[in-house]
Amino acid sequence: LCRVLVQMCKMKAFHELCTLSPDLPQMVSTALKSGTTEWFHMKKQHLKPMVKSMEENGKALSRLLLEVIGDLQQGQKIWNKFFINTLKLNLFSIAYLELETLVAEHVQEQLREVDSSMSKPTAESLFQLYMNLQELYKMKDFLPKRDGPLALSNFHQWFKEAVPQWLQKAYTIALERAQRAVQMDQLTPFGEHNKHSTSTVDLSTCYAQIVKTWQQLNWPDPEEAFMIMVKLVEDMCRIALMYCRLIKERAEALSLSEQNEGEAANRLCIVVNNIKQLRLLILKLPSQLDWAQLEQRTGAVINHQQIQHTLQHQLDSAVSCLDHEIRDVVQALATKLEKGIARHIQELSSSNNNQEPEDSIIPLMRFLESELHYLNEHLVQENFKSLLALLWHHTLDVLLAAAGQQVPSAQRYKKLHCALKSLELCFHAEGCGLPLETLHTTTFLSLETHLALCSATSRKLIQKYFINRIQQQLNTSSEKYGAVTIKALYRPSEQKLRVEVLNAVNLIPLDSNGSSDPFVQLTLEPRHEFPEVVARTTQCKRNELHPLFDEAFDFLIPPEKCRQEGACLLLTVFDYDTLGSNDLEGEAFFPLRHLPGLDADEDQADAGRVPQTRLPLTHPKPTGDEILRLLESRKGDKEAQAFVKLRKQRAKQSKETE
Repeated sequence: LCRVLVQMCKMKAFHELCTLSPDLPQMVSTALKSGTTEWFHMKKQHLKPMVKSMEENGKALSRLLLEVIGDLQQGQKIWNKFFINTLKLNLFSIAYLELETLVAEHVQEQLREVDSSMSKPTAESLFQLYMNLQELYKMKDFLPKRDGPLALSNFHQWFKEAVPQWLQKAYTIALERAQRAVQMDQLTPFGEHNKHSTSTVDLSTCYAQIVKTWQQLNWPDPEEAFMIMVKLVEDMCRIALMYCRLIKERAEALSLSEQNEGEAANRLCIVVNNIKQLRLLILKLPSQLDWAQLEQRTGAVINHQQIQHTLQHQLDSAVSCLDHEIRDVVQALATKLEKGIARHIQELSSSNNNQEPEDSIIPLMRFLESELHYLNEHLVQENFKSLLALLWHHTLDVLLAAAGQQVPSAQRYKKLHCALKSLELCFHAEGCGLPLETLHTTTFLSLETHLALCSATSRKLIQKYFINRIQQQLNTSSEKYGAVTIKALYRPSEQKLRVEVLNAVNLIPLDSNGSSDPFVQLTLEPRHEFPEVVARTTQCKRNELHPLFDEAFDFLIPPEKCRQEGACLLLTVFDYDTLGSNDLEGEAFFPLRHLPGLDADEDQADAGRVPQTRLPLTHPKPTGDEILRLLESRKGDKEAQAFVKLRKQRAKQSKETE
């Protein structure tokens, strides 16, 4: 028809007879506008609701908009190209500009009575109307370039009163769906490879629906869009916390109905996995809700820091609450195991002393391996490691308490020490469990040291005592009690240790005349390593605080004895007392491991080249130390008691105050 009209307008007769008629494109454009207006009013009349109410008006408007959108889509896809090719007219532009103006006027007129007290059905009908208007407004993208706003440019403002109702509906639907999901959840794993249950899948759907609501709204005003986002995030966080409470109540209800402890633990595993899964959902919200785009849109009206502070604070608060819930459930799981661990450790510490430590810990390790294997299968890895950390701290506390209750028995301490080392391996699990830096807490390190000492033999403790005294000697620089100077040399060919006591200086006066009568006693320690070697003494120097001894002593000892850790030459300087016991001037510990000549292949040691060694004199602490207390507690061990007696005598003469 358009082509025929075009050809008619080109005819000579048409120009002669219709000289005053406008050109064809103008006539067609006018006809299209009037026809579009008539079509709109006809459709409006046809779709007019039978019952006059805001709800029915909203539904009628939505139906009318669907007709308008459908007509415009057909015109744009099918007819527009024909009018452009034949008449150079953009049919879609003419129809769209006419219809969007008519729609804007009609919708505004119908929505004048809308207020915040509208009913829920009315709000629902208005949401559909908003969506249809949004679709109609988006069709402006098919228009050629146009200056100035359209009649629908601010259509979203007509629905401001309805937005709170829309958001409330989205929240209510999600909340009710989450509640139903929990009620239906049997707290069993969802699928073969999952460790959470069905309710988390439903909850994910609830969140997806709220995200969809945000995307559908696509609210143009940036400041108002930010407030909508704040409300949506707040609602989603509230649903998360509600879910935590309900899922724990559901687990408790199912456990009470069955009275099965194993199943109860399994449900707790599912609960903590579900909350962990929920935590992941919450952390995905910034990307799903596209906070970055919102920040770009609101940059001109809302400060970047305000956006981050408000939204991120909401998210962080929710995540913090979820973390607290996870810890609570993991703690409940740990509590169920803690009783079993405490019972096995108590049985271990009170078991027969004749039983080997490795055998006594078998029941504890079997119990732990069984329980931890089960929990590892039913918990996600992060939750399992949190549980391991709680159990580890509890286990250390139980072992610490058991160690404090022990009667003095090295065998019982050996069992606890063996248990501690085995538990360390169990909880580390060759790198699959807790890392060593997590296991090696201050409590663990001090407990390990304590148990290692308590489980050691008396001779090992005595050796450890001298190791400590040698280290103290090396760390001492003060000569407040004076010093003694020696030269020491080992001759491998003769297996002989030669010691020259040269002098002592700055001794403290212990006699009433302000001087002392010093002499030096030389002993090789520990005594049990050198049972055949007798103590040697220098001559006594009368009234001297800086005595010159210049005496040499030989000790026949094999080189391997000198190389043992803790082996030392103990030099004790006494003040000779004619009537009573000799007074202590001080003592010094010279280690034998690094004797000149000890590691020579041949006897190349030259006494003249051996350097002098100046040793500050020290006094033992009067309060004693842990090793001496342990040895003293072993009443039936004569060797231990003899050693403690000697050290106590020295401590009584000590000038140290603490």
